[in-house]
Amino acid sequence: MPLPPGTVEVAWQDGRFLPREHLAVSPGDAGFVLGATVTEQLRTFRGELFLPEAHAERLERSLAAIGLIASRPLPEVFAAAAELARHNHALLTAGRDAAAADLGLVIFVTPGDLAAQHAGRAGSPTTVVHSFPLACSLWAQAYNAGVGLRSVSIQQVPAGCWPINAKIRSRMHYFLADREAAAAEPGARPLLAHADGRISETSTANVAVVCGRTITAPPTTDALPGVSLRHLEQLAHAAGLSWQARSLYRDDLISADEVLLTSTPWCLQSAVRLDGVPIGAGTPGSLYRQLLAAWSEGVGLDIVGQALLMA
Repeated sequence: MPLPPGTVEVAWQDGRFLPREHLAVSPGDAGFVLGATVTEQLRTFRGELFLPEAHAERLERSLAAIGLIASRPLPEVFAAAAELARHNHALLTAGRDAAAADLGLVIFVTPGDLAAQHAGRAGSPTTVVHSFPLACSLWAQAYNAGVGLRSVSIQQVPAGCWPINAKIRSRMHYFLADREAAAAEPGARPLLAHADGRISETSTANVAVVCGRTITAPPTTDALPGVSLRHLEQLAHAAGLSWQARSLYRDDLISADEVLLTSTPWCLQSAVRLDGVPIGAGTPGSLYRQLLAAWSEGVGLDIVGQALLMA
């Protein structure tokens, strides 16, 4: 189905483009009623999706882990996502340089209408793509100042509940962890661990520690495999750094030279304290700055400069 007129921000749902304001999913959909939603979030650079193949691979793995089939083939979904991103980015930056702003883009798949709320008739899966301007005001200053982490009482969901390698929308534990961390230190991000103390992730980012010239990140049994974390690993290898996967604990972060955080919207940031205790020198470190500069060079855009302008 063709795109709506060029002046209309669009979304995509189950094989058709539509004005974003017309996007609708039933309140009786299992994605809302049960939180049974598989998802991916991407971002653009100059309106082009970043690492779409890696995100498509993870979405495919997540769907398989949950046993859910998207309403349309994933190549069609990601082709629509690329077209939607270019269209909505052109509207966002009309009359400005293409690097003046960028988008976040979400793909989600739900099982469809829940039979219990639709007279016993279950629906078919729903697949949606939509975008939004990146909210750089929330994190722009953190590139230079770093961020704080807080240990929280909220634990990572056990693997016996759902596969940790599936990116899903059942996120009450993130909501509660964010609230607890903010109460302890405004602006801090929660550090979620498993019941045995193994560090998993923050509510929005993968975690890695730097000791000398070696970067260590949790294995895939401990945390969701991050697309941005994998890109950081590639940058680290290109810079001659060592990389390893090993379970991490709170003391590993406290004793690290640097702690790195990766996430799709903002790419790479530095955690400079944990529970009020400085990490390393208590400021963003040299390897963080080197790797962030390499990230910017790779995408042909000053990531920090763009975020500060957008904020």
